[in-house]
Amino acid sequence: MAWQDKLKTTRDGLRNLNRAIPDTTRAFGALGKAVKEGGTLDFKTKEFIALGISVADRCEPCIALHTEALVRTGATREEVADVLAMCIQMGGGPAMMYAARALECYDELSAEE
Repeated sequence: MAWQDKLKTTRDGLRNLNRAIPDTTRAFGALGKAVKEGGTLDFKTKEFIALGISVADRCEPCIALHTEALVRTGATREEVADVLAMCIQMGGGPAMMYAARALECYDELSAEE
């Protein structure tokens, strides 16, 4: 499945979940907004951290969403690759496999920009 398809499937699933538990998803959205807009780190740095956690937790929908956000911030392939190198150092072989998937995602999504 292409990464754009994964993004659509993920968003469709989240919309379905939003309809089922709107109070919970609204509260989670507010948390995300507060975290991304507050603090001392810039949004791009926070998205790099989120991508690293996505790889470590082996969450392909998270990889897609955070990579898309990084493409929108203007993150370069080299910056993304550097984050993925750190993921591999911390997570070993499983992180290497998901780092490869994350770089594939970046390549596909950045080619469309």
